[in-house]
Amino acid sequence: MIARMTIGMAAWAALIWGAGAWAAAEQKPAADAEGRPLAGLRTRWAEQVNPDAPLPEYPRPQMVREGGVSLNGRWDYAIMPRDHDMPQDWDGKIVVPFCVESQLSGVRQFVGSKNRIWYHRVFEAPRASGVARLLLHFGAVDWDATVFVNGREVGRHKGGYEPFTLDITGALMPGVEQELIVSVWDPTDDGEQPRGKQIGEPKGIWYTSVTGIWQPVWLEPVPAASIASVVPVADVDAGLVRVTVTERGPVEAGRARVVAFDGGQEVGRAEGAVGEAIAIKVPDAKLWSPDSPHLYDLEVALLQGDQVVDSVKSYFAMRKIERRRADDGFERLFLNGKPLFQFGPLDQGWWPDGLYTAPTDEALRYDIEVTKRIGCNMIRKHVKVEPARWYHHCDKLGILVWQDMPSAFASREGKVQHVRPEAKEDWARPSESARQFEEELREVIEDFRFFPCIVMWVPFNEGWGQYETARIAKQVKAWDPSRLVNSASGWTDRGAGDVNDVHQYPGPGMEPPEQSPGRAIVLGEFGGLGLPIPEHLWWNKRNWGYQNLEGKADLLARYTAMFNNLVPMRGRGLAAAVYTQTTDVEGEINGYMTYDRAVLKLDAADLARVHAPLYGPVAKVTPLMSSAETAPQQWRYTLEKPAEGWDKPDFDDSGWMTGAAPFRGGEHPFVGKGTAWDRPGIWMRRCFDVAGPTKGLGVNFYALQDIDVHLNGEPLLHLAEHRGKRHYDDVNVSDKAGLLRKGRNVIAVSGAKPKEPRAIDIGLYGF
Repeated sequence: MIARMTIGMAAWAALIWGAGAWAAAEQKPAADAEGRPLAGLRTRWAEQVNPDAPLPEYPRPQMVREGGVSLNGRWDYAIMPRDHDMPQDWDGKIVVPFCVESQLSGVRQFVGSKNRIWYHRVFEAPRASGVARLLLHFGAVDWDATVFVNGREVGRHKGGYEPFTLDITGALMPGVEQELIVSVWDPTDDGEQPRGKQIGEPKGIWYTSVTGIWQPVWLEPVPAASIASVVPVADVDAGLVRVTVTERGPVEAGRARVVAFDGGQEVGRAEGAVGEAIAIKVPDAKLWSPDSPHLYDLEVALLQGDQVVDSVKSYFAMRKIERRRADDGFERLFLNGKPLFQFGPLDQGWWPDGLYTAPTDEALRYDIEVTKRIGCNMIRKHVKVEPARWYHHCDKLGILVWQDMPSAFASREGKVQHVRPEAKEDWARPSESARQFEEELREVIEDFRFFPCIVMWVPFNEGWGQYETARIAKQVKAWDPSRLVNSASGWTDRGAGDVNDVHQYPGPGMEPPEQSPGRAIVLGEFGGLGLPIPEHLWWNKRNWGYQNLEGKADLLARYTAMFNNLVPMRGRGLAAAVYTQTTDVEGEINGYMTYDRAVLKLDAADLARVHAPLYGPVAKVTPLMSSAETAPQQWRYTLEKPAEGWDKPDFDDSGWMTGAAPFRGGEHPFVGKGTAWDRPGIWMRRCFDVAGPTKGLGVNFYALQDIDVHLNGEPLLHLAEHRGKRHYDDVNVSDKAGLLRKGRNVIAVSGAKPKEPRAIDIGLYGF
């Protein structure tokens, strides 16, 4: 006999106060595709989860209406072959809204593309005066969900990251408990749907699959005509906010009243037609920023004549984001009319116990609080969309968000198919796959454009599923003209959007500034310094970072040096940077925090101190000796080992060959053609003039091998085991700035690599 659980018309507050300690449900050990058991790593919040009423907070903070009823808790579940009929018996209990693969679900079982998961529970239909319709809300279900009430199909939704709502009124039966069944199929990496970093065999940068319900489920009784959405758009220049209200149900109402408050004090009101922007003047507006995240309250009423038929509470912020040319001649990112360097972590949003779902609302907020505490003003939410409450916390705490669209790409014979960086053309995406991607992208933008923290949309990452880039960037801007568009973060830039975004590990590196009208230059990913912390690992083996280090002292030294290199790049036009990453994730150990959030690997004060110069005055950069990144540069060089003293200023190199950098051997698509380098070693010399001393000195270089650099006969820079990527790197060598002389200077460079490909180029700048 099926055990039934009933939730009546109890308020959300009762669910919150009723939450007790976590009582662990019976768990089945999960295993990966090779049969290895997965770790049981948990966060400290797991013990606070009540499996009968998890995540009890109101799930839609952007539009609050009284009377909602949470359906989170224990449901029946069954995993069946994909084409099997609706089950009559159930495998056991699952804790919703934690995905079936997670620990906190109480199941922890892989489903895979050949199966589907079925959910079952009963509920009482809320009864209250003025209630005409009953809405069923899902925060997110991954991926293809079909919903039945009392045996009747009431709706279907495809998309793993977008909330959806069903009006189930017509399927309700009077005087009895209502039966709710949800069927979900998720192809994960066997399909071309948006899935982010989910994969059937987790490894490297690919993580455990997430199947089924993973965000809150709840009921909401509403009048026959009700408010469907509230979208405020601030106009800082005009000193007003435009609020668009949409309606669900009969169209007789047709009008809305919007009242704005600041700390309980009314600051403006207006009425207008539903579906049209209603403008409210905001006198002496307090602007929202990371330093001052001021929010205004809204009360929105749907009117029928003089009568209020529905009302909700909401909020908005007065803030303006734009990209334009700054006084220093570079394209910059502006917030509220002022250039602001944006810096923060790549945030995957994964949890060892809940996978896609944070154990509690406190846990969800914690990552943002730590990000602020270590001196960041931005988060890049990476190929995942969070629940609405996460963005609400960002709004309240004051953090800018770059929002990625979860990646969708082809997978063939277990191998992910990317558009490679050197590819001349985008993926020729099948029409149905493209239609589904664009539908989900549109839903994400429509559902989350409310939140003022979001300042940039990122439709593509590193060529993953990238197609028709320029058209997609234009479409995103048309859907939301109020925000910036990062058309493709990393790898395959097509010249579209507001920024040119590169990835460089470990970096930092950047593309040269674009000529007007150009785009802002940003570093969308770099860093990835890895440090394993024993007792806080997902796996005891297979842990990795882009560079693995030997302890906290080593990590702090390398991290500090990396940011010393980054800071001068602002003077060369860099407008933003994203460090990888907020936390360790499964086998990736390159987070600021361990995966269980128990350890912040470096002291928060040390990190804030390292980050502080990113927001200070921008250093004025003076080119001293240009690299060949944008134009060929002439050097003297030889491929035969020269005599002793070849690096000294007075060495006679007149017998050496003359050639244009970059020097290269073998096929390599990321540097210019330059001069052939077809032997293991190369020695290069070049003279340049300096007008006077400089306090700061930077090296801009490209190399695929070890290099040694001498300035006026003295060692300037040694790079061992350097692995070049797709862009030039920068190194701050200001401690050697005293080697420069007024007038003539000589730089001498050597490189060695027995096998191709080889590449080498050097430039210098003062700041």
